[in-house]
Amino acid sequence: MTAPATRSGTAGLLVPLLVGGVVAVVLGVYGSVHQPTGVAVNIAGFSSGQSVKAWLASVVVLLAVVQLISALAMYGKLGGEAPSWVSPLHRWSGRLAFLVSIPVAMHCLYALGFQSFDTRVLVHSLLGCFFYGIFVCKMLLLRRDDTAPWVLPVVGGLAFTVLVGLWLSAALWFFTTFGVIF
Repeated sequence: MTAPATRSGTAGLLVPLLVGGVVAVVLGVYGSVHQPTGVAVNIAGFSSGQSVKAWLASVVVLLAVVQLISALAMYGKLGGEAPSWVSPLHRWSGRLAFLVSIPVAMHCLYALGFQSFDTRVLVHSLLGCFFYGIFVCKMLLLRRDDTAPWVLPVVGGLAFTVLVGLWLSAALWFFTTFGVIF
C-alpha cells in the first residue's frame, strides 16, 4: 500500500518539474531567437525603462521577503503558532509579487531578449528563465495532497534564492552603476 503512494508522490512531483522546465526552456529559446525591440516598459515619473525595471524588481524582492517570513511563520519556524492573518498575507504578497514582476519580465524578454555578452547578463538571463520555471512548478505543487512536506519549502526557497540572484544581477547593478535614481 505504501509503494503506490510513493509512486504517485514521485509522479506528482515529476510533472510540475517537467512543466516548469519546459516553461524555462521556452522562455530562453524565445528570448534567444526573437529580435529584441529595445522598447522599454516605462512609467511616468521614472527616468528610463531600466530605472522602472530596477525599482519594480526591488518591490518584488521586498514582497518576496514578506513571503519568506510569512512562510517561516506558517511552518512554525519563528516560534509558536502563526496568527490567522499570516496565511492571507502570504497569498496576497505572492500575488502582488507576481503581478509586479510581469512588467520587469516583459522588459527583459521583449526589449532585451536572452543575452550572453558578459557573465552578469548571461547569469541574469538564465536566472530569469529559471525563476518563471520554478514559479510554475511551485504553483502546480501548491494544491497537491500527495506532495512530501519538504517539497514546497524547497521549491519556494529556490524561487526566493533565484529572485534574489535576479535582483543582484540587475537592480543592484543598476543602482551601483547609475545611482539610486527614479
